[in-house]
Amino acid sequence: MRNSTTIKLYIILFISLFINLENGYSQGCVAVKGNASSCMAIHSDSTSVSGWQLASSGRYFKSFRHFSGKEENKQRLIQNTEVINYTSLINLSLTRIINNRWSVIVDLPISNNVRSSLYEHGLVYGTYVKKERHTTASFGIGDIRFAAYRWLLDPSINTKGNVQLGLGLKLPTGDYNYKDYNYNVGPNGTKELRPVDQSIQLGDGGTGITLELNAFYTILHNLSVYGNFYYLSNPREQNGTRTYRETLSANLANEAIMSVPDQYMLRTGINYYPNSIKGLSLASGIRLEGIPVYDLIGKSGDFRRPGYIWSVEPSVNYEYKNFTFFASLPFAIERNRTQSVTDKLNSVIRNTHVQGDAAFADYTINIGIATRF
Repeated sequence: MRNSTTIKLYIILFISLFINLENGYSQGCVAVKGNASSCMAIHSDSTSVSGWQLASSGRYFKSFRHFSGKEENKQRLIQNTEVINYTSLINLSLTRIINNRWSVIVDLPISNNVRSSLYEHGLVYGTYVKKERHTTASFGIGDIRFAAYRWLLDPSINTKGNVQLGLGLKLPTGDYNYKDYNYNVGPNGTKELRPVDQSIQLGDGGTGITLELNAFYTILHNLSVYGNFYYLSNPREQNGTRTYRETLSANLANEAIMSVPDQYMLRTGINYYPNSIKGLSLASGIRLEGIPVYDLIGKSGDFRRPGYIWSVEPSVNYEYKNFTFFASLPFAIERNRTQSVTDKLNSVIRNTHVQGDAAFADYTINIGIATRF
């Protein structure tokens, strides 16, 4: 039946696109880690068939445009002082489909990050000891996540539309104190082994709870709308990893330790299934992802780069037998590095507006494959 195929393609679309949030820090220094990965658990169709789903996806982006608030700091590019993050992420997820309403998933990100910077390799208390560009890097597994999903309506009856609830647990398996060498900042201008920047740490050091809501509704036989919501709550305030930001400027003394922030993502759009090509699904939507200034649970101090990205997100999915191939290309249309708790405190202390910046990407490349067995 067409409705059954629509449900199947729609759910695979969710898997393909949500697999890419986890340890990839959003699109740059605004740190959305990778566990927003599989927002929608796979159900093969509206029957009670059980089984397994294995998915692998890749995500790549280059962040280099600096924003304070919604304004781009274009001088960073002109003066060649921008920070450049290259992030490549592979997400592996295994889903057990228990029946037509319940499924469980385990999700593991593996990331490779390279960060090119000037200030981390020579700026000491506001003065450059030496002005050289160097790189730091990180590679390894991120924070693993376990989640359970349930369709709130009976899929065998409600084939035209449905809502799915997901609850999960994220564990701090990724290294949140990964270290590499910073040049010119050690004793007598030598290099010194320090924690890499928060944006390329493999994990955040927190045990978190994830909440997901996913919904779809079929408008026509080949046209449907979708919506997804994901939120990660990290009750832990800070993870004890030193940032060394207090050595850049005495004004940054309250940003010496890395925060463990919450994360969120929201998506909505339209799916189209061409009648002429069996198994093909095209989608177009908008996507919001970011880090809040204040966490839902616990305190929100120490160092974080809060902010958000609005993107336009075209995507394509193709299903052949038990395999599904998917790709999406979110383009940023609005980027906002919001004022953090430490920014607000420093504004009061210094009696002037203080707001840090963050590097964002122009777009993200997402590709992947999933198979059922």
